[in-house]
Amino acid sequence: MTAATLFNLANSLAVLSWVALGLAILFRRNVWRDAIELWLPLAFAALYTVLIVFFFGSAEGSFDSLIGVQKLFTSEWAALAGWVHYLSFDLLVGAWIAKQVMDRGQPRWLLIPLLPLTFMFGPIGYLAHHVVQLALSKSNA
Repeated sequence: MTAATLFNLANSLAVLSWVALGLAILFRRNVWRDAIELWLPLAFAALYTVLIVFFFGSAEGSFDSLIGVQKLFTSEWAALAGWVHYLSFDLLVGAWIAKQVMDRGQPRWLLIPLLPLTFMFGPIGYLAHHVVQLALSKSNA
């Protein structure tokens, strides 16, 4: 299997995972949401581990400078590992945000901007969630 094929498969699984998370929220299926939060990021983590074990050592570059990181990701397999890393953690954070909002009994419409932000720009979605929580806690005080 090529890195490009695995990239396409991982992206497809990520999109399906986010759709499944949205459906779990829409239909209030906490069991689905919790399974997505646990099992799908674990599947990405397993793929990431395989990529690191088999391909990372052969990639040029390092983590000790920006130039080193740029060089590291010129390897298609190392770049794929990095991408799977993003997919895994963004999904984990998105499911965690959904769990927080739902478990607190907050309106699910809050997730409409938060989850796409997290899917596309993980840390921004995470930050936005905390800003929303801070605003809600001040308005309830």
